Amino acid sequence: MAGFAFPCEVAQWITHLSCLLHATSGWRLAPLLGGALFAKGRATVANWLRTGGLSRHYQDYYYFLGSLGRNTNTVAALLLGLILRVIHPGERLLFAIDDTPTKRYGPRVEGAGLHHNPTPGPAAQKYLYGHVWVTLAWVVRHACFGTIGLPVLAYLYVRSKDIPKLMPWYRVKFQTKLEQAAALVEWLAGWVKRVGKKLWIVVDGAYAKRPFLQRALRAGATVVCRLRKDAALWSVPVVVPPGQRRRGAPRKYGKDKISLVKRAGQRRGWQRQTFTLYGKKVHKCYKTFLATYKPAGGLIRVVLVREADRTWRAYLCTDSNATAADILEAVADRAAIEQNFHDLKEVHGAGQQQLRNYWANMAAYHVTMWLHTLIELWAWPQEAQELVDRSASPWDDADRRPSHADRRNALRRQCLEKEFQREAAGGAVSDKIRRLWRRLLKLAV
Repeated sequence: MAGFAFPCEVAQWITHLSCLLHATSGWRLAPLLGGALFAKGRATVANWLRTGGLSRHYQDYYYFLGSLGRNTNTVAALLLGLILRVIHPGERLLFAIDDTPTKRYGPRVEGAGLHHNPTPGPAAQKYLYGHVWVTLAWVVRHACFGTIGLPVLAYLYVRSKDIPKLMPWYRVKFQTKLEQAAALVEWLAGWVKRVGKKLWIVVDGAYAKRPFLQRALRAGATVVCRLRKDAALWSVPVVVPPGQRRRGAPRKYGKDKISLVKRAGQRRGWQRQTFTLYGKKVHKCYKTFLATYKPAGGLIRVVLVREADRTWRAYLCTDSNATAADILEAVADRAAIEQNFHDLKEVHGAGQQQLRNYWANMAAYHVTMWLHTLIELWAWPQEAQELVDRSASPWDDADRRPSHADRRNALRRQCLEKEFQREAAGGAVSDKIRRLWRRLLKLAV
């Protein structure tokens, strides 16, 4: 076993995450994460084990992945507590939910199927074979690094026609992506209620539908998402005094239909304001008003934004007291989960694991997510100069924020330096050996 020397705080975090796993196998999470951190090439589980020096016990680790896949909710709840200890986001917690596919190969990969390809590329491939993950990520703002997403938990979407292919003792029931997203919100709402925070969820426009919106609202969450231009909006009902009210429940929806196209075409009502979007201050022309929306079950706030090319977009928020700044900043911060998907696939190799078992696939995807989040937590208090050195690249922008790959390499370097110092503690090491060690470190990481 390689026995990578994690920094003290990272080692404590990993131990905390494994404390509720079975005592006979929970300790395997640390060496598995170490192998995933230092693995190069294809991010297969075999490569993780080979890098971590775990090849002799490969069967035990494959069994451990199956066990870990059944306990992702438990570990994710512990990870949320760790994030709250390191980061103080304020009274409002913003989470993003979206789905992403990962390509797989082989007909016997459990849970895989044909899905719509969101990035067809030059080949115009409409469909791909693989897994689809409905992912939950905590979105936070760093003073120097901008908006960062911290993926926490994901559910594997399996088509209804592929459910019978799974083993019956898995007890996997069919759920649409909207239902899985709503289940993520309900799972999250219980934890947020215990910590006494307000929960905001930002999603893509595809989730602005009744099965998701109404369950999220019943869970106590505020939802922000894009609104279709042909959405069936209604006016706000007139409040009738109790003495003049007729029998029956008061009206939830107004009598007049609202056309977003007409509202956007009207010249009156537009305002200009400066917002902080994508890390920059920009001037936006917007219009906001209240409306009622049946998929949301009642009153919502609508924000129309007109761009410089005269095109416009519409957004909704289920909190009628929210400001336009709150809504537009939340929509802009949703880009963090898209960056997460890029980093998980390109940096950590999510989806490259050659596994067939349903629960092992669940665990492998979560290992990449949790490793991503632990790296971001470790890098949170670090200075940019400590994470990346661009002196050897004068053509590069020295002020560019460290990427996630830079932060991962910085953690790798610190682990290797700590291991070198531990091995050299028994005797004096000359400056020449130390300089040679630093050169080798730059080549290795």
